[in-house]
Amino acid sequence: MNLLQPLRREAVFVSAILRTLNLTHRVGPDVNLTIADWIERWATVRPDAPAILHEDRIVSYRELDEGANRYARWAASQGIQKGDVVGLLMENRPEYVMAWLGMMKNGSIAALINTHLLGAPLGHSVALANSKHLILHDRLAPHLREVLPSLDTKPLLWVTGDEAPEEKQHGEDLDAALAAQSGAFMGADARKHITCRDKALYIYTSGTTGMPKAANISHMRFLHIMSAFQGAVNAGPNDRMYDVLPLYHSSGGICALGPVFLGGGSLVVREKFSATSFWSDCTRYKPTLFQYIGELCRYLLNTPHDPKERDHTLRIAIGNGLRPEIWPRFKNRFQIPHIMEFYGATEGNVGMINYDGQVGAIGRVPWYARQIQKVRLVHYDVEKQEPVRGPDGLCIETENGEAGEAIGKIDQNTARARFDGYTKKEDTEKKVLRNVFAKDDLWFRTGDLMRRDRHGYFYFVDRTGDSFRWKGENVSTSQVAEAISSFSGIEEANVYGVTVPGWEGKAGMAALVTSKGFVLTDFAAHLEKNLPSYARPVFLRFRAAIAATSTFKQRKVELQKEGFDPAVISDPLYARNDAGQYEKLNPELFTRITEGKVQL
Repeated sequence: MNLLQPLRREAVFVSAILRTLNLTHRVGPDVNLTIADWIERWATVRPDAPAILHEDRIVSYRELDEGANRYARWAASQGIQKGDVVGLLMENRPEYVMAWLGMMKNGSIAALINTHLLGAPLGHSVALANSKHLILHDRLAPHLREVLPSLDTKPLLWVTGDEAPEEKQHGEDLDAALAAQSGAFMGADARKHITCRDKALYIYTSGTTGMPKAANISHMRFLHIMSAFQGAVNAGPNDRMYDVLPLYHSSGGICALGPVFLGGGSLVVREKFSATSFWSDCTRYKPTLFQYIGELCRYLLNTPHDPKERDHTLRIAIGNGLRPEIWPRFKNRFQIPHIMEFYGATEGNVGMINYDGQVGAIGRVPWYARQIQKVRLVHYDVEKQEPVRGPDGLCIETENGEAGEAIGKIDQNTARARFDGYTKKEDTEKKVLRNVFAKDDLWFRTGDLMRRDRHGYFYFVDRTGDSFRWKGENVSTSQVAEAISSFSGIEEANVYGVTVPGWEGKAGMAALVTSKGFVLTDFAAHLEKNLPSYARPVFLRFRAAIAATSTFKQRKVELQKEGFDPAVISDPLYARNDAGQYEKLNPELFTRITEGKVQL
């Protein structure tokens, strides 16, 4: 081993933590501090510096602040006060940031509604916000108007944009209302009634297992997330963050913005990701930072070689969900100097960053930082879907190398440990674990299984609801997916468990997207070599594409409900036989399986 490696590892970790602590030491529940303080600072000392780049537009810090001031004054003119909610349904563009920043200056709460939702989920999200006013991008208006009749209380619509001007006939003209407001400097005195404990945003969960929930984001948590990412990348005025993730989500709308807005740099925002335009954008905008979701990295790897793919200015890619099997290929092919994987949830208090780029790790908490970052792994019963408790009724912490559910100590007085919960009390209570290591202590449940190594690196294992038992063994869907995805003919794999009548537990099933060179017999041999028998999928389903949320999380619930019945599934289905090969799953074989006549 290189003797300098441990020293470098600790130096990188300590430096990042110290930068983060330096940014957050002033952040407390009763402190008058919001991100608007930083934006106004840059608008004063660097007014003409670019704040946001979007398509052919360059919005300076002065223009960003002036736009936010108009939104704040518009809100006040409508009687919107501290604590009131304003819905925001708008696609990625500079005005999106101006809108929520203006609401923060006003003291109101912006509910960031997912622009990809349709029908009942969209109506549910609007109703959950319970807002009297909703800012609406004209392009999205038809989708919203479809669900308005189903709402008990309908918000007043304020339409903005010039792509569908006729939509302003169905609501108030926000652009005209904003033009009538002053963009003059407001200053911190206008926000002296706002403290860090106040709510800043509602951010919705992705709804992979049901209807979205609205998570409360306080100014304290908002600043802590931003500070953690700035502490990691140490951005300066010359840095630019390339952000193609939705601004309504915490990754694209808070994490990516933190380094550049705290450091005085620039945000390069695009409406949606394009693998074919990625390197052209890097040549055009010259970003130094890239906020990724793991699937984006896979999409880039699947594109043909581009002459520009190594001619870029990127120094750091930071994000989550980059699978270990493609991590080195992504880094080496595109010559990205540093990759930082992180772990965190919009609503949770468990967060960590893999500062030094250890392949496969989602973060690190060394032994000497355990009292600062109170993240613990506890033994988890996959069958009962709950943590294991000992004879004393308390949870049991795992040893190095053992999988357990990640939990975080709740402390409402510190930014890093605070849990603000959801808009619904019952949703909040489900995420709180009580009497964990001592009587009456409170811990946040992540719902994620992880393992930790002796150096304090954490590795993702699976979602608690995604792991299942088969043949008396715990099966991790993510680890099975990794093994499947290492086969050259696989483009994407979604692994889940399905119920089989007469069998305990759940049988493994994989929905696959394959390339033209895929050979089923070779694939079966690959699984036999790389997975234990109980973890090899019993059923295969071949699809043209894998359904995902707008933040690229695979959807499993619908696939699990559909099961493996060829009478209701039009996709090609296969079942593994005694010889370890996959045979066509027809109605006759399905009947034999469900009647217990086939040994799985």
